[in-house]
Amino acid sequence: MRKILVPVDFSKNAMNALQYAVELFKYERSDFYIIHAYADEVYDHTNLVSRDDFNELKEIVHKNSEEALESVLSTIKEISPNPRHEYRTLSLFGSLIDEANDLVDRESIDILIMGTRGKTDDRKLTFGSNTLQVLKYVKCPLLAIPSDCSYSPPKNVLFPTNYLLPFKRRELKLLSTLTKSFRSGINFLHVSNYDTLSIRQEDNKDFLEASLPNAELLFHQEGAEDLTTAINRFVKNHTIDFLVMVNSRHSYLECMLQQSTIDKIGLHIKIPFLAMQNLQRY
Repeated sequence: MRKILVPVDFSKNAMNALQYAVELFKYERSDFYIIHAYADEVYDHTNLVSRDDFNELKEIVHKNSEEALESVLSTIKEISPNPRHEYRTLSLFGSLIDEANDLVDRESIDILIMGTRGKTDDRKLTFGSNTLQVLKYVKCPLLAIPSDCSYSPPKNVLFPTNYLLPFKRRELKLLSTLTKSFRSGINFLHVSNYDTLSIRQEDNKDFLEASLPNAELLFHQEGAEDLTTAINRFVKNHTIDFLVMVNSRHSYLECMLQQSTIDKIGLHIKIPFLAMQNLQRY
């Protein structure tokens, strides 16, 4: 049973991500946890002057949240009446990061899926603030869905890697399941001026091949340059429809996240983006 967490803020972008999620896992028995974390909506209210006002507003927001979740549940069941899928809705007074991490640990969630942007939908940004916070701090693979992205099977996957990390079986099994369902090809992109891999890199590459037996694996190397330029060009030139990266120490993605923002380094993501956290989980 696949366990999937989908945070929603009741925006069009959030609903688009949920629709993508149910289509992506339509062949698997899956539990979907649809959550709305609403603490910020209460605390950020400018008209609160007393504790009574606060508690009254909290009750109102909670009731509205539960009603909106019921509407989302009704809509998604109508759109995708899949007997393999079960849905649970949770209205939670807390921050998205804390509530998502708690649920990931408690329910052993396999993947978190959300839109790249939420209600604000600032199209100048690749990731909205909530998505970027989840990417950095929630200990679970994150699949981010761009607002203009409609579902299509992930046939052609790009996986930039330097082969320096020992990958985790659980997260590679998730990728293996997806690629098997859609008979996907995975393009591994190594950006380096050196043709020869170290023994560590060779071992990690061999582990990747052994862990993804059902996919067509293609290995590419490009000379050292700006990494984001290499990724953007590869996506365009090879008609890539799904991007996978690892977020861990010394990974390509960590180097990007250490910049002030993703957007300043020019990583323009218009396709689904799976960030694997490379964590040991059970």
